[in-house]
Amino acid sequence: MSKLTNRWLALYVLCLGVLMIVLDSTIVTVALPSIQADLGFSGSSLVWVLNAYMLTFGGFLLLGGRLGDLYGNRRLFLIGLVLFTLASLACGLSTTPVLLVAARAVQGLGGAVITAVALALIMNLFREPGDRAKAMGIYGFVCSAGGSLGALLGGFLTGALNWHWIFLVNLPIGVAVYALSLRLLPRETPAAQGRRLDVAGALSVTAGLMLAVYAIVDGNRAGWGSARTLALLGAAALLLSAFLAIEARVRDPLMPLHLFRLRNLATANSVGVAWAAGMFAWFVISALYLQKVLGYEPLRVGLAFVPADLIMAAFSVGLSARTVARFGIRGPLWIGLLLATAGLALFARAPLQGSFLIDVLPGMLLLGLGAGLAFNPVLLAAMSEVSPDESGLASGVVNTSFMMGGALGLAVLASLADVRTERLMSEGAEAVAALNGGYHLAFFLGACLTGAAALAGAVLLRPKASLEADQAESPVPAVEG
Repeated sequence: MSKLTNRWLALYVLCLGVLMIVLDSTIVTVALPSIQADLGFSGSSLVWVLNAYMLTFGGFLLLGGRLGDLYGNRRLFLIGLVLFTLASLACGLSTTPVLLVAARAVQGLGGAVITAVALALIMNLFREPGDRAKAMGIYGFVCSAGGSLGALLGGFLTGALNWHWIFLVNLPIGVAVYALSLRLLPRETPAAQGRRLDVAGALSVTAGLMLAVYAIVDGNRAGWGSARTLALLGAAALLLSAFLAIEARVRDPLMPLHLFRLRNLATANSVGVAWAAGMFAWFVISALYLQKVLGYEPLRVGLAFVPADLIMAAFSVGLSARTVARFGIRGPLWIGLLLATAGLALFARAPLQGSFLIDVLPGMLLLGLGAGLAFNPVLLAAMSEVSPDESGLASGVVNTSFMMGGALGLAVLASLADVRTERLMSEGAEAVAALNGGYHLAFFLGACLTGAAALAGAVLLRPKASLEADQAESPVPAVEG
C-alpha cells in the first residue's frame, strides 16, 4: 500500500473518530425523554446530560490542542479516543443519574482532545493546497452533516432498541479507530524538548472557559440578569484576563498571543462564533419546529435533514476543493454564509401548517449549500497562516470559537424564543402558534448573525495567494505521510 493511499485512509480514520464526537452532540437529544423515564431524572437535572458534556468539551479544547503540539498530536488523539470510548461504555451501562452525568463529563474531555488535535493531524498529513482542500472538504462534511445523522441514528436506536445503545454504539467504532490509528497515523517528533507546559495558563484558561460554558448553559434556568449568572460570567472574564496577562509574560505560553495578529485566523474565529451561533440554534430549534409544530416523529425529523446532508456530501467529495481552487477562500466563504442566511430567513416565516416541500425543503437546501461552500474555506483560513508546530493550538482555537459560539447562540436565541412565546400566550395566542412565533424570532436572529459573519468574511478575510490557487488546480506529487 502506497504512502499516498495511507494518507487518505488515515484521513478517513480521523474523520470516523471525529464523527463519533459530532454524533454525540445530537444523538442524545432524541433519547432524553427515555433517559428521564428510565433513570428518574427531574426536569431541571435532565439538562445536565447535555451540559456536563458541553462543560468539559468547551473547557479543554485549547489545552488539548496545545498538549498535542507539545507531546504529539497522534499520542493525544489516541488518549482522547480511549477516554471517549471508555466513557461511552460507562454511559451505556449507567443505572443512576449521577453515574450518567459523570460519564458524560469524561466523554466531553475525550471529545475535546480528539476534536482539538484531529484538524492539526489532517493539516500535517496534507501539505499541498489541492489535497488539503479535498481533505478539509471531507472533514467539513463530517462536522456539518454528523449532527443531523445523529438525530436520525438516535431516533432509530432509541425506538428499535433502547437509549443505552446510543452510547454503546461507540464501542466498536472506538476500538476500530484506535487499531487503525496505530497502523495509519504517522509517528511524530514531539516539540516538548526544552519546553514546559504553561501550567498557570492552562489552569486559568480551562477554569475560565468552563465557568463561561457553565454560565451559558445554565443561563436560561438561572436567568441571564441574575446575580448567579453575572457572577459566573464575571469570574470567567477575570480568569480569562489573568490568562492573557500570564501569556504575555511566560517564556513558553500555552497560547502565543502573536496568533491574534494573524488576520485570517482572527477573522475565521470571529466568523466561526457568529456562524455557529446562528447555525447550531437553527439545528436544534428547527428540529423542535418539526416535532412540536408539524408533529413529526423523531425518525422523520432525522430524515428531513437528509437533503442538506446530500448537498454537503457532494461538496465534500470534490466540489469544495474545486471551488476553493478556482476562487480562493474568501468568495466561497461569504457567498456560502449568504446562502445560509437566506435559508434561515425562510425558516423565519415557516407557517403552522407548513408543507415539507414548500416550507422546509427550500431552507434546508440553502443551508446545506451554504455550509458546503463555507465550512472548508473557514477552516482553511484559520489554519492558513500558522506554523506546523502551532497547528494543534490553532485547531483548538477555531474549534473553541465554534463551540462557544454554538453554545452561546443556542442559549440566547432559545431564551429569547421562550420570552416571545410567553408574551404571545399572555396576549391570547394559542400554545402552538405562540411556540411558532418564538421559533420565528430565533430563526430571524440566527439569520442576522450568519449575515454578519458573511459580511465579516467578505470585508476582512485576506484571500489566498493566486499561486496557491493555481497549485490547487494542478496535479500534486505524493509526499510521505
